[in-house]
Amino acid sequence: MKITKFLLLSGVALILLNSCSKVEQTEAQNPPNIVFIMSDDHAYQAISAYDNTLIETPNIDRIAKMGMLFTNASVTNSICAPSRATILTGKHSHINGKVDNHFPFDTTNVTFPQLFQDAGYQTAMFGKLHFGNSPKGFDQFKILPGQGSYYNPDFITKNEGNIKVDGYVTDIITDMTLDWLQNERKADQPFMLMYLHKAPHREWLPAERHMEEFTNRTFKEPATLFDDYSGRGRAAREAEMNLLTDMHWSGDSKIYPEVMDELGLEGTSDWDKGAFEREVGRLNESQRANWDKAYMKVNEDFKKAYPTMSGADKMRWRYQRYMQDYLGTIKAVDENVGRVLDYLEANDLMENTIIVYTSDQGFYLGEHGWFDKRFVYNESFKTPLLISWPNRVKAGSKSEEMVQNLDFAQTFLAAAGIEAPSDMQGESLMPLLAGQNGEWTRDAVYYHYYEYPSVHMVKRHYAIINQDYKLTHYYFDVDEWELIDRKNDPMEMTNVYDDPAYSEIKADLHKKLDDLREKYGDNSQISQQYIDRYLDDLADRKGFFGGKNTELIEKIFKDRESSNE
Repeated sequence: MKITKFLLLSGVALILLNSCSKVEQTEAQNPPNIVFIMSDDHAYQAISAYDNTLIETPNIDRIAKMGMLFTNASVTNSICAPSRATILTGKHSHINGKVDNHFPFDTTNVTFPQLFQDAGYQTAMFGKLHFGNSPKGFDQFKILPGQGSYYNPDFITKNEGNIKVDGYVTDIITDMTLDWLQNERKADQPFMLMYLHKAPHREWLPAERHMEEFTNRTFKEPATLFDDYSGRGRAAREAEMNLLTDMHWSGDSKIYPEVMDELGLEGTSDWDKGAFEREVGRLNESQRANWDKAYMKVNEDFKKAYPTMSGADKMRWRYQRYMQDYLGTIKAVDENVGRVLDYLEANDLMENTIIVYTSDQGFYLGEHGWFDKRFVYNESFKTPLLISWPNRVKAGSKSEEMVQNLDFAQTFLAAAGIEAPSDMQGESLMPLLAGQNGEWTRDAVYYHYYEYPSVHMVKRHYAIINQDYKLTHYYFDVDEWELIDRKNDPMEMTNVYDDPAYSEIKADLHKKLDDLREKYGDNSQISQQYIDRYLDDLADRKGFFGGKNTELIEKIFKDRESSNE
């Protein structure tokens, strides 16, 4: 009887072993495809899988329904090009060299697409890279130069040189992506596709089909729209991101330059009217007719209301104008994500394809009275992240773990069975995607922002963030510490750094911050080197000059000269 049981159990074990072996062989023979979808400045608040207060995004939500939504996904540095460099390299900004939008990307970095290409993947990129004109590791690419344009955009291509394409950029990028999937993708190779949208980046020009709909909509105001920053320090008070005082009347709010002149409105910078003329000026005759049909009414209504508007009225008007255009561009993104998902489903490509939707960082949608990003406050620091992989990732699941864009490269490499370079600094999300939360060891992330003094004047700072607290150090022309209680102060209105009740928490976070800086190889000497290099460039008139930034730079140079005497 015992022998029979032994033989039976042995047989079952052999069957299971053979089954596992076959699964492993199948995985090796059929590595997953990867479709990486990223928008630019897409706030998680503007995805209905997170919050449907502002807009419904049914197609992006499909990815969350098929897979996992991350509620604490974040970036290492909330600004466009550095975020993209971190995604490509799996390294923090001070390691990959792309600390801000000013300094060039160090092209000696190995990027994960190169590793995929070397491993036999077919690779392609369409849309916005933001830096460089010849991305490494791609069999095919068509990318926007720099920020690109919403209408009739130019593209840098691998095989066709520089081209201009008539139409709306979000639709065009999708057309290029679908054309590659249909006509260039090789059925006998796994593929890694980067599908990268310009929208909803500033200056927020909606598609023609959405102009009238969104210019007639009204949106709920955020609770902190009229924040006076009294609970925080100089960094929050001195930033230039206020909807009323720092947003452009013409380029951003779409007030025609001649209407600005008629009302005596002064632009916030030389960029203001120029941005309008540059972007709206790209529209062809038919596009411009549709634009004027929607936006002339906006201008006429504003002209009538402006003489009696209070400061609060203007703030509320500017918030609505901002949301109408910003969310209007997202409508087109969602529609086009749906086109790609539909193609994958119709062509039986969904089952063995990892689909990721994210943004290069978050964005302020009037919270704290702001637009833009840069700060380590939630709306900027956090980023949407939705990942599906049928039969591998549980449909409709969520993760609250502290994950970052730093982790994407190693996650994709692990999923494909490609060894990650030892100098990558992220962690594979595979345990979380598989529901094995016990294997995830990180409980805090590191953040560092560098671009100052520059546009928006957000001071340099670094921080440690866990699910409960956020400890931040602002440095360079200020030396301020800020502690935010994330659970009890979700709107991040009060700095409790000097509150005795938080003394033990503060001490613990200081130690953990020091440990993280050592782990990732960051320190004050490296920060000073980047400051010195930046100031040297500014001295040569290389960099951003304008408004208060010019005044500050002049002061910094005087102080610098005095210290050298």
